[in-house]
Amino acid sequence: MNRMDSRVSKKHYERLSRDARSLPVTNATHDSIITRRQLLQQAGGGAGSLALAALMAGESHAARPFHAPQNTHFKPRAKRVIWLFMHGGPSHVDLFDPKKALDEYAGKPVPDSFGTVMTRRDVARNPLMPAVKPYKKFGESGLPVSTMLPEIGSCADDLCVIRSMHGNSVNHPQSVYQMNTGSILTGRPSFGSWLAYGLGTENQNMPAFVVLPDPRGGIKGGPPAWGSGFLPAAYQGITIRPGEHPILDLKPQPGVKAGEQLKTLKLIQDFNHIYARQQPHDDELEARIASYELAFRMQTEAPELVDISEETDATHKMYGLHQPHTSDFGRRCLLARRMIERGVRFVQVYSGDTGGWDAHRHVINNHSQNCGETDLPVAGLLRDLKQRGLLEDTLVIWGGEFGRMPMSEQGNGRDHNPWGFCSWLAGAGVQGGRAIGATDDIGLRAAVDKVPVKNFHATILHLMGIDHNQLTYYHNGLEKRLTGPSDAEIVEEVING
Repeated sequence: MNRMDSRVSKKHYERLSRDARSLPVTNATHDSIITRRQLLQQAGGGAGSLALAALMAGESHAARPFHAPQNTHFKPRAKRVIWLFMHGGPSHVDLFDPKKALDEYAGKPVPDSFGTVMTRRDVARNPLMPAVKPYKKFGESGLPVSTMLPEIGSCADDLCVIRSMHGNSVNHPQSVYQMNTGSILTGRPSFGSWLAYGLGTENQNMPAFVVLPDPRGGIKGGPPAWGSGFLPAAYQGITIRPGEHPILDLKPQPGVKAGEQLKTLKLIQDFNHIYARQQPHDDELEARIASYELAFRMQTEAPELVDISEETDATHKMYGLHQPHTSDFGRRCLLARRMIERGVRFVQVYSGDTGGWDAHRHVINNHSQNCGETDLPVAGLLRDLKQRGLLEDTLVIWGGEFGRMPMSEQGNGRDHNPWGFCSWLAGAGVQGGRAIGATDDIGLRAAVDKVPVKNFHATILHLMGIDHNQLTYYHNGLEKRLTGPSDAEIVEEVING
């Protein structure tokens, strides 16, 4: 899916050429050119309003329509995605992957037949530990879900649980990167950035890719998880917060008269475009200009977007906004629904601060808290999407960067496990009420129909109408893909049921 470059209008360039003759244009050295990130760090409150001149004049100066809607390779099942990212690594054996063998061998060392990478001393010191809470069969399908997630369990008939996910790193940052970008190394475009690049947004007043982080703290690995990598900077995720200021520095500076601001910003935009003519391959500059224009358009739409007072009391209760422990995540889930209604292509909602679901000690305490905060909001989102007819073409994803070990750590915790864990999908025509793939008898490794992260990504792209082999970007002499240079496969059981 190659995006076609568009050009700034001939009339606009002729005007800029006339302006350029009277402007002191210098030949800046590479060292004197600041990057987009440096500019945004230094510009403070001005960044969000730099598009005022162009848009008040009734013309758009973006050199290419970064977020213009694009055609799919084939008819999509999903038009948009909400990814609920449980940061820290939720325990699959405690939530969606029940294992009778853990009850049978509870308190005993891992049998040699499972071939763990631990030493014999560690095996003896970290015996197998059963699920910390019982499971229950939910819905007509009888899909087993932990009783720690009763509300999500009530939506079991909509869930397609993948029990054979497989990653490549035991560390949080690398695993967060892999789940988000397809690589354990930083610097690759995130999944949302690839979607923004490939499909654009359905609403030019809203970004294609929005991130709703946990306000209690950043994820391990940080913003590269939603960065644009080697794609143009305009495709990186935009973080939005609840409250009066959903995007920092979006509003104009106080005390500046509209006429004065108009003249200043018009001059800045003209300077940007004059320089853009001299540096036609400077993607960051073009992205900067496009971002400024988007920021101005959002000045009117973003405040309305985050104003949930218009939602009914029943909707507030559905998402858990009346309860202190569910109100924060519930509000972000509600915002995600409001965003996809307004044409945002991809919304990622994070649960978990720096520690999050990382239960090295006291799994029952950690997961009871995190499940308690997210269970009702997630179920509320599924129910709300369903009653509005949005679940038919919206894909909801739940999962973390990896799972957790079936053996204990420090007596009552669990260590990281990237070799076998769970994610689930709902909506977009994916048949629910079932589990596909399987880990081994104790939940240590993916054993049946293993789903590497690249296959997971390829499957999601397929549901969005994209052939992952054709979604490419030329970089450093190579056509790069989200799914990497090696062959990725569609998880057919997800697609065909």
